[in-house]
Amino acid sequence: MQSLKTYIVEDNPLIRESLIATLEELLPLQVMGTAEDEAAAVQWLTQPGNEADLVIVDIFLKAGSGLGVLKAAAEMAPQFGLVVLSNYATPDMRRRCLELGAHRVFDKSNEIDALIHYCSELAVGQADIGKQRALF
Repeated sequence: MQSLKTYIVEDNPLIRESLIATLEELLPLQVMGTAEDEAAAVQWLTQPGNEADLVIVDIFLKAGSGLGVLKAAAEMAPQFGLVVLSNYATPDMRRRCLELGAHRVFDKSNEIDALIHYCSELAVGQADIGKQRALF
């Protein structure tokens, strides 16, 4: 089982640290870095040499938005798998995120287990990020 290199874009420090602890404890996953705002995330994602298999993005950030991160990553760094984890996972927002390049969208309040399952499948090679774009 390979270690899933992950980058997290989340502005709430408590949620970010809890998410990192949970994912790294339950999965063969290594967090490569984090960002609290759109500009920092886009800078990291587009800088040569930075590696991640998966980028987990919140919609509402300290500055800018996760939608901007998705758009920039899809255009300038298409090698990254993109997942949205948000409290605002309405049907319209899910559709918009998928249109901007997200492979999956998870609701923070009730789909953490689904995110963990998805990451587990990625780590063992049962899911292919590029072919798994769907509402979830």
